[in-house]
Amino acid sequence: MDHRYTRQAQLKDFGPAGQQKLASSKVLVVGLGGLGLPVLQYLNAMGVGTLGLMDQDVVELHNLQRQVLYTEKDLGRLKLEVVHETLKSQNSNTQFNLHDTFLIRENALETIKQYDLVVDATDNFPTRYLINDACVLLGKPFVYGALHGFEGHVSVFNYKDGPTYRCLYPNMPGPEEVPNCNENGVLGVVPGIIGTLQALEAVKVLTGVGEVLSGKLLLFDGLAQQFSKIGFKRNPLHSKVEALQDSYDPLDCFTVAAITAEDFQSILDADTILLDVRTPQEFNENHLKEAINVPMERLLVPKPAKSGKIYVICQSGQRSEIAAAQLQKQYPDSTFITVSGGMNKLMTLFFS
Repeated sequence: MDHRYTRQAQLKDFGPAGQQKLASSKVLVVGLGGLGLPVLQYLNAMGVGTLGLMDQDVVELHNLQRQVLYTEKDLGRLKLEVVHETLKSQNSNTQFNLHDTFLIRENALETIKQYDLVVDATDNFPTRYLINDACVLLGKPFVYGALHGFEGHVSVFNYKDGPTYRCLYPNMPGPEEVPNCNENGVLGVVPGIIGTLQALEAVKVLTGVGEVLSGKLLLFDGLAQQFSKIGFKRNPLHSKVEALQDSYDPLDCFTVAAITAEDFQSILDADTILLDVRTPQEFNENHLKEAINVPMERLLVPKPAKSGKIYVICQSGQRSEIAAAQLQKQYPDSTFITVSGGMNKLMTLFFS
């Protein structure tokens, strides 16, 4: 056994057997942000044999306040590349699988089936419900973490026939019901706390040590420095999934036109009508000179003077797709086109 693991392998309730279980385990971490980074750093350091890294975002200045693996010299780089480099230098024994994509319906089952456990380190509901449904279909447990301002949640779903995410939250909320941290904000240290707790739950699931947070939702209040637990049970109505849904978009699969970032870059000129639906803070941090800031939370756009193509952009392409769908319904005579990958992808093109 590698000498680096001596301190945990000598634990009476963990031992060499627990270490061997970690070494033979395969874990997929979806999202390389505030939650995913502490999860990966600890699982990598502790000796999990195979780690899957999944994300397609680039490092931005506003990430550095909570995503403490990244530094200023990483700005504009793919998170996947930066994290892989750092983790390799931390533990050269780990096998890394790099997934340069976001988790979507078309790749969810094929990707998740390769792993023993999924860690949800995302910040949006469509992806979270997709992770749940794919894990239920494949019989895989997943460790859940969520952030809201000064608070965080942790639980483990689909563990040994335990409750699923839908047993706790049966229906996906609409896009305006619960904002993600892009709109609502989060105190920098809170993701580190919640991500570390997710890593602990992952280790418990993989090794069988301790009591797993299955059927329990752990609540953390950072301002009161207080933890509490809420119990919940498996609901047969929400514990089975027959197939992945056609769409995990909150607008119920209202399709909109899309253009790749590469194609958009080639046609972008002074005559292009471009709506940037990010927050004013994000817009002020960096934006295209052709863009008009129309924040998602107050999506008020005057009726276009004439029919034509109007492009919509956000940070990663998720909010712009929702916004384009809303605007397309409102103004059917115009064509609203979302820029796939958003500013994240365009920045990689500009920096390459």
